Amino acid sequence: MDPIADLLTCIRNANLALKPEISVPHSTIKESAVRILKDEGYLESFNVEGDVKRNIRIQLKFQGRKGIITGLQRISKPGLRHYTSANDIPLVLGGMGIAVVSTPQGLMSGHDARRKNLGGELLFKVW
Repeated sequence: MDPIADLLTCIRNANLALKPEISVPHSTIKESAVRILKDEGYLESFNVEGDVKRNIRIQLKFQGRKGIITGLQRISKPGLRHYTSANDIPLVLGGMGIAVVSTPQGLMSGHDARRKNLGGELLFKVW
């Protein structure tokens, strides 16, 4: 299965069920994506646990009885990749959300990629 889609599904389901904490199997790309979501304020915190069988424990952020994340959408999929130049990276909800882009310098948010003039694979959007 697609590791990014698996991560987004776990976060979406936990957010809808108002679960404060989830654990997902570790991969480097998942850790980078979670780090971006935390830096942008969509997650409370995260840490990597375990030595042999590693997991990422994610603490979700809530505002009252409502999750901070209102939507997650996977854009580039294994069957249909979506590449974009720096100028064509979309603004999500007029700048209220973020796009996550896989660039030659690693995963970064859409506004960071635009600022550094880097294009790449448009992985997902969060708002």
